[in-house]
Amino acid sequence: MEERLQNVLSHAGVASRRAAAEIIAAGRVTVDGLIVREPGARVDAAAAKIAVDGRVLAGPERKRTIMMYKPVGVLSSASDPFGGTTVCDLLRGKVAERLVPVGRLDKESEGLLLMSNDGDLTLKLTHPRFDHEKTYVAKVAGRWSEEKLRILQGPVEMPDGYVTRPVPVKALSVRDDNTAILEFRLREGRKRQIRYMASAAHLVVLSLKRVAIGELSLDPSLAPGEWRDLTDEELRLALSGE
Repeated sequence: MEERLQNVLSHAGVASRRAAAEIIAAGRVTVDGLIVREPGARVDAAAAKIAVDGRVLAGPERKRTIMMYKPVGVLSSASDPFGGTTVCDLLRGKVAERLVPVGRLDKESEGLLLMSNDGDLTLKLTHPRFDHEKTYVAKVAGRWSEEKLRILQGPVEMPDGYVTRPVPVKALSVRDDNTAILEFRLREGRKRQIRYMASAAHLVVLSLKRVAIGELSLDPSLAPGEWRDLTDEELRLALSGE
């Protein structure tokens, strides 16, 4: 049965449909030895020889999504040109499927990171129009006040001039040593957003942990670097966006 080439790449775990379309348009895909630049070109995945950058697709992989507790110091990317450890390195030799990070989590941050070969799921969890809420817990240092909470709740102007939307922030605890534990619930994914928000309130982030995506929470039994497959119910929770 014929289907769109970009869908074939997505189902094979190469990339999301949108990213697959860009790969095809760049001339990196061949079908039976011929370069195809039209993402919507219809092909028979079972009969055609399809290759990306000269590497022939082995066929659709079993769709798989895992929950990982990303440790501090590990990059949420497939590779690092500078030789750093990535989340894909943590899975190498342990899973047969080619799983890639769903979204990003800063190198200095830890916590819940999903990894998947399901292009449709990746798109739904990362595209801004789906507006999935992500919950973080941060330990910050600095003298605390209600005025600082007001600043954190925004809006806050980022270094590039972007102004964030107001964010639900609450203080979970305020300690005598001038540190506080804060909860942030973001629907935007600006790089280092929480750290810049804290800086605007004259606070320093000492640690930052993502604890939930939508209603899907990080399994408390996982230690940094550990992972497990999602259940069907957890997939539903992750995609709910509520």
